[in-house]
Amino acid sequence: SLHDALPILLALAALASGSVLAHSFANTGIGFTAGFLHPPSGLDHLLAMVSVGIWGAELGPPAIWLLPIAFPVIMAIGGALGVIGAPLPEGELLIGLSVVVLGSLVAWARQVPVGAAFIIVGVFALAHGHAHGVELPRSADAVAFTVGFVLSTGLLHLCGILIGLLNRWPNGLVAIRFGGVLIAMAGCYLVYGDVVV
Repeated sequence: SLHDALPILLALAALASGSVLAHSFANTGIGFTAGFLHPPSGLDHLLAMVSVGIWGAELGPPAIWLLPIAFPVIMAIGGALGVIGAPLPEGELLIGLSVVVLGSLVAWARQVPVGAAFIIVGVFALAHGHAHGVELPRSADAVAFTVGFVLSTGLLHLCGILIGLLNRWPNGLVAIRFGGVLIAMAGCYLVYGDVVV
């Protein structure tokens, strides 16, 4: 059914799209709309955000709501650090690794304590936010962009949670595992591109 195939279709669509690593804002009006539209336009961000939602659903309460709330909040903090110029060594590598790790956690339905899940998600959120903060042009309305970006990220988490709820059915569980593998493979491609290029 379509519900069972949704994670696979999402992963395939993401793999088929061009790699848009964090962060091109050229020739766009930088405000709420640009912030809102940016997360789904980057393969790295799209896959990581959806994976956070799926993994949270796999972990169950309280992670199902804690991780999708924590990620945008910590991401906004990372963005602020990027805007003020605080360094984050290997930030792009961390972003690629976020897709590998989160995809793998989804594929294995890896159960970890909530505190450990919070730390994993928090580190990756900081990297995603920092990259966008560093790249944000000085002329941008940083607050409006951040509000749009955080809202859009939250909606991607919600999509992930809805996909993650398919694990209640055997076919849905298989589709989620397969989708997690595809996400992790896409992350390997991103890491490879960051290391080689």
